[in-house]
This record gives sequence, structure tokens and C-alpha cells, in this order.
Amino acid sequence: MKQVLVLNGPNLAQLGSREPDVYGTQTFDDLVETCRLTGRTLDLHVEVRQTDDEAEMIAWVQEAVAARTPVVLNPAAFTHYSYALRDALAMCTAPLVEVHMTNPARREEFRHTSVVAGVADGTVAGFGLMSYQLALQAIAELTAVRAAGGQDSAEAAPAPAGG
Repeated sequence: MKQVLVLNGPNLAQLGSREPDVYGTQTFDDLVETCRLTGRTLDLHVEVRQTDDEAEMIAWVQEAVAARTPVVLNPAAFTHYSYALRDALAMCTAPLVEVHMTNPARREEFRHTSVVAGVADGTVAGFGLMSYQLALQAIAELTAVRAAGGQDSAEAAPAPAGG
């Protein structure tokens, strides 16, 4: 089984009680269970972590970099301003997928910018806990493609006109 880290930033331990009209009523324990069950179906060993501390998050990313461990990352508030986290993520050579439960583009303007998106393989947002399931599916696929020495599908396809 391939090891995958699912890293979660500030306030995500408060799921279920934090703004249930925005984030729903599912708890952080529900998120952990969803990730572990999804991982098992994809032959991934998933370890879920959460921190409100930027330095701890960066240390976890550096740990993943050193071990070439794929990462699903919900940077939460760090998404919008943590250049230190972005710089640590830029060192990742294993698959990295940014994930958000809500769609930041449909929320307050300050949430529209992600400083980490440019160093991630992709972003999944707006589907609640299903965002994590989709991100883990992407990690499994990217890991398999890279292990086979192939090109990621996004790299293999020509860039769309104007995009």
C-alpha cells in the first residue's frame, strides 16, 4: 500500500460545529473515516493530520518531501497568504492535490486567491467530503502513472487555446 498524507489546516478540527451552513454537519472524525475508507479502496494507506500551526504544517510537508510521499492538502486559511507553505510545497516531487470542501470562487473575494495552487498538480473544491475522495482518486492515478514512467494526463494534453 502506498502511503499518502492528508494534511488539514486551521479550524478543520471544528467541522460539524463551525459554520454548518457553509461546511455542513459532518465532523472531522467523519472526514478521517471517509479518507481512510476511500484509501483502502484505492490501495492507499492514508494518514490524516490537522493543525492550526503554520510551522507544524510546513514541517509535515518537509517530511513528505523527504520521503516522496503524496499529499492531499487542505491548507484552509493558509491557502490565501502562506508563501512559506507554498515554498515548502514547491519542493514536492510526489503528487500533490489541493482540496477544499467549499468552492472558494463562490465565497468572499479574499478566498479567491490560492498561493499554493500553482505548485499543486491540481485542485478539487466544492464537493464537501467528496472533495477528499476525488483528491485521493487523483493521487492514486497520478502515483500509478508516475510509477509506470508515463506522463500525467494534464502534461500529455495540449494546452487549451487562451488558457
